[in-house]
Amino acid sequence: MEYRRLGKSGLKVSALSFGSWVTFGKQVDVDAAADEMKAALDHGVNFFDNAEAYEKGKSEVVMGQAIKKLGLVRKDYVVSTKIFWGGSGPNDTGLSRKHVVEGTRAALDRMQLEYVDLVFCHRPDYETPIEETVRAMSHVIDRGWAMYWGTSEWSGEQIRQAWEVAMRLGLNPPTMEQPQYNMFHRDRVEVEYAPLYDDIGLGTTIWSPLASGVLTGKYAQGIKEGRLTLPGYEWLREMYENEEGRERINKVEKLRPIAADLGASLAQLALAWTLKNPQVSTVITGASKASQVGENMKALDIVPKLDAGIMDRIEEVLGNKPEQPRNWR
Repeated sequence: MEYRRLGKSGLKVSALSFGSWVTFGKQVDVDAAADEMKAALDHGVNFFDNAEAYEKGKSEVVMGQAIKKLGLVRKDYVVSTKIFWGGSGPNDTGLSRKHVVEGTRAALDRMQLEYVDLVFCHRPDYETPIEETVRAMSHVIDRGWAMYWGTSEWSGEQIRQAWEVAMRLGLNPPTMEQPQYNMFHRDRVEVEYAPLYDDIGLGTTIWSPLASGVLTGKYAQGIKEGRLTLPGYEWLREMYENEEGRERINKVEKLRPIAADLGASLAQLALAWTLKNPQVSTVITGASKASQVGENMKALDIVPKLDAGIMDRIEEVLGNKPEQPRNWR
């Protein structure tokens, strides 16, 4: 496993990490969660991602119970939560001081932890002054409920504004951003955030590296197997009937020979491509069973094989190179 600094902070996180979104508390119970986390730990993963919104808090409960079951030593792992969607009450959502404080403490209770390492503002809150949110997040850090705070799906301008407010007031500034980043969703990480990596030392914890499963090739496989018109596969039909969806599926099929040349699956190629970017601190993977964890980890062996020639072949297939040239080849 490779360990990367979270931006310019001193914290090191595994290049591939493990998240509970979609699975914990829904598809995965405590025993299965513990098995998956154990598999990730055995491969050197040290960062586990969560959020108050995942299964309305159940995901945090399951992860906390899995941590207890595994008997993990607190200093040996990094764990996160994200605050924004905490319930249906008028003050249960957003980034007000009230919800940031109460939401963080509730997350700690669910996970049975004294602190999380990372706490994220899960989305920007257009109804709360950014200074209020910065002060609240800095308070969370000062109280020892979290080590670092950051954002998720904020614009570059919003992140810089939060950082400047913190600097002006002598508060703890944001350290990291959790954006979507994959072969089909690139501009924000590669272009919009580019000045922030050097200017404020922004770290990134990437979600959806497989573009919601498109880059695994399962959509094309489902079409080949005739599942397009079967009951229960409306999602596949909707994907294929959409012009952008068809285009993506076709591009993934063109990536298949490249993956084969590297001895990799499509998913492993997509993960490795994301890891190739040095501005990526960690890529969050997910799984519904422990065996999938090991398959994802094999992407680490593919990264060194992504030389300039391979990257050019991928770029030719994607055809979506951002306007600003990359600085990470």
